[in-house]
Amino acid sequence: MTKRDAAIWRAGVGLGAALVLTAAHAATTAAAVPQIFAPGVISGAQDEGAAAFTPDGDTVVFARGEGQRSTLFVSHRVGGAWSRPRVAPFSGRWRDLDPAMAPDGSFLLFVSNRPIVVGGAPLDALGTDGKRYVGRGMNLWRVDRHGDGWGAPVRLPDAINTSTMTFAPSVAGDGSVYFDARDPADGVIRLYRAQYRDGDYLPPVRVALGEAGAKIRDAAVAPDESFIVFSIVPAGSRAPLRLAIAFRERGGWSAPIDLGDRVNDAGYAMGSQLGADRRSVYFYSARREAHAPGAAWNNGSDNLWSVSLAPWLDAHRAAASP
Repeated sequence: MTKRDAAIWRAGVGLGAALVLTAAHAATTAAAVPQIFAPGVISGAQDEGAAAFTPDGDTVVFARGEGQRSTLFVSHRVGGAWSRPRVAPFSGRWRDLDPAMAPDGSFLLFVSNRPIVVGGAPLDALGTDGKRYVGRGMNLWRVDRHGDGWGAPVRLPDAINTSTMTFAPSVAGDGSVYFDARDPADGVIRLYRAQYRDGDYLPPVRVALGEAGAKIRDAAVAPDESFIVFSIVPAGSRAPLRLAIAFRERGGWSAPIDLGDRVNDAGYAMGSQLGADRRSVYFYSARREAHAPGAAWNNGSDNLWSVSLAPWLDAHRAAASP
């Protein structure tokens, strides 16, 4: 997603206590260096947000905008080069962001403030203080892929859209959805999972990830739910959000493993989505590239970056081997 309103999205985020980073992981992650994604074509002078890829890796849907404006764009890889992005046929009128592709490429989830009913007003967000943020609401919507085309967007049911601040979806292989939402009980934004079963979603349940009080944002789950990448800040800290990974363990998730300073060395890192290879993660950051001074995209705006997850995935597999 593109930059969010600070009062709503980034209040209190940061890093204080160190996350788990074992010596074994530290020794294997030195080569994990983020790479700018398609500079000058997809990563440009405006803010770019989460990138969602088709299974073949040849089509990407991503968010682009400034301030509170955000539109979904589509680009295709042809002959090894990414095409000039075009506004997605189902976007351009409302504030659309946070695209997430189903692992089989059959549909895309995204976040929008578009009216819940035809002819209605854009969705407002309700703050914990009761204040109404006009047009800044966010619900999850689905649009099906039909060959190279798209269907009409459909809002996900109220079982998932329980809040006017529901965002950052990620789709598991069985259709279950992970997402961030404001807890109606205390107003805190938390990570949830809604199981998809028999053509419908069960009531969402909170995902226990990290220490109590840790802030979790923008999770990207593996299709088989064997690992999950996300942005985190430990409880009580006010430094920028950092990328971390956790692995499925009996009864829940492992302790978060920080992706290290090579990945998290330039302010916040957010908007995680897995690449088509399922061994890389794409995220957005306002970091600058020292080797591209003067480039229009290298202006401190949010750009899309990728980094290989191979060091962490391989280390975990090796540790689990008998």
